Amino acid sequence: MGQALLFAAIASGALVLGSAAGVYLRFPERVLALMLAFASGALITALTFELFEDAYEKSGAWIASLAFVGGAAIFIAASAFLDRRVAEATPGPEAPKLEKEVAASDEVASPNAHAGGAGLALLAAVTLDGVPENTALGVTLGEGAASLSLLFAIFAGNFPEALVGAAAMQESGRSRRFTVGVWCAAALILAAAVPAGKLLFGPEDAEVVSIPLAFAGGAVIASLADTLMPEAYEGGGATVAFATVAGFLASYLLSTV
Repeated sequence: MGQALLFAAIASGALVLGSAAGVYLRFPERVLALMLAFASGALITALTFELFEDAYEKSGAWIASLAFVGGAAIFIAASAFLDRRVAEATPGPEAPKLEKEVAASDEVASPNAHAGGAGLALLAAVTLDGVPENTALGVTLGEGAASLSLLFAIFAGNFPEALVGAAAMQESGRSRRFTVGVWCAAALILAAAVPAGKLLFGPEDAEVVSIPLAFAGGAVIASLADTLMPEAYEGGGATVAFATVAGFLASYLLSTV
């Protein structure tokens, strides 16, 4: 259980660190794009080799595939619902899901309601795919094969998302204390999913274990296609593509340790 708590602290601590960086620091927009691209590459490795492949081997193609598609479908439906709520609350031209410029600007802007809505939507999306991810991380611990690759990928994805989301919430007029506090609350929820995954699913529950693993993989790939990769590649150029390659390679090498 000590290892589960350590992994939970590392994976969810990225949300705390990212939100603090988002409200106190500013980064060049290109650096943010590189972080998102690196996270995308790392998550591709994790969902392929640590989530779906493991689920496939445990329960076969049908169960793993249905859970995988189910995870993607639920994430997409929830993301579309959140997008509509943000659009209804802030009429006007559609804004990107991750408004990287709010974390890259050094100017103190007037309160922006749209940024606040986008920040809350991003917080909800991170929680939505973070719960199955962290549960899957706990499952790997329960099986006695702690996945450093999955832990690394979760941290790499959580940090830039929390950074941009917190910066957007602050631009809407929220205080630093409120913004960091909300992201810390989300971190606690996600942290609890790690020991829960370890306690609820053991090596003897092979077919049952495959469902959260594949579900998490589907949610992750949907979040990549829906949010992370489009935002990373928006005006990123060739170096952003290399950042994705670097993320994939780093995560894969960790999976072989």
